[in-house]
Amino acid sequence: MPRVNLEQYVQEQYDPALMREMMRVVEDMLNGIFDGRLHYRKSASSAPSASGDSDSYAVGDFVSNNDPQELGGAGSMYMIIGWKCIADGTPGVWREMRVLTGN
Repeated sequence: MPRVNLEQYVQEQYDPALMREMMRVVEDMLNGIFDGRLHYRKSASSAPSASGDSDSYAVGDFVSNNDPQELGGAGSMYMIIGWKCIADGTPGVWREMRVLTGN
C-alpha cells in the first residue's frame, strides 16, 4: 500500500525542523490508520490526566481537541489539534500536537 509522505508541504518560512516533525507525526497517524494500527481515538478538551481519566492508553493513541483555539504570539500562532500518547499507562504520557496557523 502507498505510504503518505508530506515532506513536499514543508514551508521554509516557518521553522523547517519543527514543520518536518509535525509532518512526521501526521504521516505516522495517517499511515497507522491505513495499516490498522490506530489503537484508540476520542475527543476531549484536554489530554487525559490521572485525576480525571481511569482509561488505560497505549503508545500511538490520539485524543482530538474538541475546543481548538488560536494560541501563541504574533507571527507564531498555533492551535492544539489534539494529544498523542507516547507511553503506555493510566493515563499514559501525552504530548500536544500543534499546528501553525500562519498568523
